[in-house]
Amino acid sequence: MQPHKQLSTLVCLIFFGISMAQDGMKFQEQFQLAIRKSLSPIKVDGILDEKDWIDAGEARDFFMKWPNDEGRPKRKTFVKVTYDNQFIYFGIKAMDTSFYIAQTLKRDQGFFDSDAVSIALDPVNQRTNGFLFSITPYNVQSEDLVNAGSGMQLNFSWDNKWYSATSRHDRFWIAEIAIPFSTLRYKEGNTRWGMNLLRTDVKNNEFSTWTDMPINFPFADFGYSGALNWDSPPPTPGTNISIIPFTTGSLEHNKDFGTVAKGKFNGGFDAKVALTSSLNLDLTVNPDFSQIEVDKQVTNLTRFNIFFPERRTFFLENDDLFSSYGIPPVRPFYSRTIGLDKNGNRIPILAGARISGNISKKTRIGIMNMQTLAKETSAAQNYTAVTFNQQVQTRSVVKGYFLNRQGIEDVSHSIEDPLEKYGRNAGMEYNFTDKSGRWNAWTGYHQSFKESIRKPQYYSSAGGGYFGKKLTCFVDAGTITDNFYTDMGFVSRIENFDAQKDTVIRKGFNQIYNETKYTLFPSKGKLNQIKLGMENFTVLNLDKSLNESDHGLSLQFSFKNTSEIRLNMGYNLTNLLYHTAYTDKDPIPPGAYSAWTKSISYGSDYRKKFYYSASILQGELLNGSIFRYEFTASYRVQPWGNFSINLEQSRLRFPEPFGKNNLFLVAPRIEVNFSNNLFWTTFLQYNNQRNNFNINSRLQWRYKPMSDLFLVYSDNYFTDPFMKNKNRAIVFKMNYWLNL
Repeated sequence: MQPHKQLSTLVCLIFFGISMAQDGMKFQEQFQLAIRKSLSPIKVDGILDEKDWIDAGEARDFFMKWPNDEGRPKRKTFVKVTYDNQFIYFGIKAMDTSFYIAQTLKRDQGFFDSDAVSIALDPVNQRTNGFLFSITPYNVQSEDLVNAGSGMQLNFSWDNKWYSATSRHDRFWIAEIAIPFSTLRYKEGNTRWGMNLLRTDVKNNEFSTWTDMPINFPFADFGYSGALNWDSPPPTPGTNISIIPFTTGSLEHNKDFGTVAKGKFNGGFDAKVALTSSLNLDLTVNPDFSQIEVDKQVTNLTRFNIFFPERRTFFLENDDLFSSYGIPPVRPFYSRTIGLDKNGNRIPILAGARISGNISKKTRIGIMNMQTLAKETSAAQNYTAVTFNQQVQTRSVVKGYFLNRQGIEDVSHSIEDPLEKYGRNAGMEYNFTDKSGRWNAWTGYHQSFKESIRKPQYYSSAGGGYFGKKLTCFVDAGTITDNFYTDMGFVSRIENFDAQKDTVIRKGFNQIYNETKYTLFPSKGKLNQIKLGMENFTVLNLDKSLNESDHGLSLQFSFKNTSEIRLNMGYNLTNLLYHTAYTDKDPIPPGAYSAWTKSISYGSDYRKKFYYSASILQGELLNGSIFRYEFTASYRVQPWGNFSINLEQSRLRFPEPFGKNNLFLVAPRIEVNFSNNLFWTTFLQYNNQRNNFNINSRLQWRYKPMSDLFLVYSDNYFTDPFMKNKNRAIVFKMNYWLNL
């Protein structure tokens, strides 16, 4: 049966299952907390000695969330809430010992690996989007926007001002939090907000929540939130305008390009403007991302490009509106195409603007425009993205987008290649989620437009699945035509490099992926979970002939002490279409190749100061063999220091005349937290596959809330010839967060 016919049958079965599924529990009728206005001022000092805290309503008796969703946690958590005209306040008392696990003192870091309490708020109460605020016993803050379109994933890219203080005691710790109403986005007059609370008790390997959430849903899934009931409508949020000017200075020497050392000064600003209570405008002029940590390098054993995650904060905030289209190997929008080339080198950005948020309870929009400057050999570019998300039914979404990359010619830069003049994409998707959240289905159609290509080029996909507590299974299938271009996106395997002809060939394909996992929860013994998994990935050429198929089986044991063991076995069948080189000898010729691999990995108890993980893979690669090992070790000097190293080696052996290769990647990292406001991080990476040894050292001083001073040193060397310098730079940056 053809993939699309298989998919059609499956989708029909899924929708039949959806029609039979029961509605989710009415959590907001079960879990309610009343909030009353304070009668006297609240001092945020981590003591909770005001009378209003005594009289405030309290959330308690949390439920287990992890490693299973049965029973109650070992340690109790108590959360009280009140408010005044400017802030909503949370008073937290977490029963504990006098020792706390804290991975770091750095903001937005190590959240799930540290003892903490988190607050998830849905002021609009539409069960889709909201805010997350987290605090540790050492007063380390983390905050994020939570969006259904991003799969409730957290990247802690959203920054805003809020205030907190903590105190640590022999049998408990206390946190006092004040969140300005101007930081939140909500409609006036709404007296019921969605809310949930999460306690991470790392020492006991327990996560617990205020509401009785099923284990198979992320904590920030607002479909399972409780209700925060106000005694009167919350105060008007007021204006929320922030200006963040910055200045930079640098001294750079690029020996690889033969330039002399030169210094330069620069400046610019970012701005955040609340247009309405739920719609934001973000501006950036001459942005500088030198303080962003360098990419974590990887060894690439595939024949295709690697997807590197976005790290720049401007692009991460509300990124689900733009980047959630497609599936991970095929993303019509990929923000790293703006201001970065394929090797991660910076392209100067002149300015940018983004409007994002809700224009109604069920409609979110995103509009972004970025202008880059011309370089020596390339013209300036303008990037435009427009997108919308429309909530339909209870928890489903219809969404669409339009993207335009436009080359700009001037007297020094002409664009001769018609493919480079512009690139445009448009598409729509429908994502269905039933009320319980267990049944999902999706479909989408995307089209690209180029001046010299008249025939429609497209990417279409559809899929669905069941995401239960024990059983998870889903399937996704898609088609990509030869000339489907994504100038603002990423497609992993449409470009094929022919090593013999030294050229790139674009070739479309059909793909189908399915995955099934089953989880067992032992009631006794040392195990928390046993997971059995199976996945299959098949790629067909557009003429329906086989391109490649991957099949894998996995078995994972998760222990109560947080250690894990994972076993994998894989089988690959490749119909290699073009000559492929893994060494500097002859490339491997086209043909049919089959390969088996097996691997084992182990991760130790990450709660301990010394943590390590190791994995070994052995098997075949096309007509040769592969032996790969990876070892990671870290030592935590709590709470001020983290010292780690990652070591990888891949030994590739092919019959003559195809040669052999040893690929090394070594990456030590040092992080020292002098306080909650002063941090020093040094990251070294030796990667002989990329012929690069990188040193990146960064000192950050948060001299005022959300205001920073950075001093960054970066150095790059060749690995062959070893330690021949490519370039080096030292950069100073200072910004200041000003609320108007």
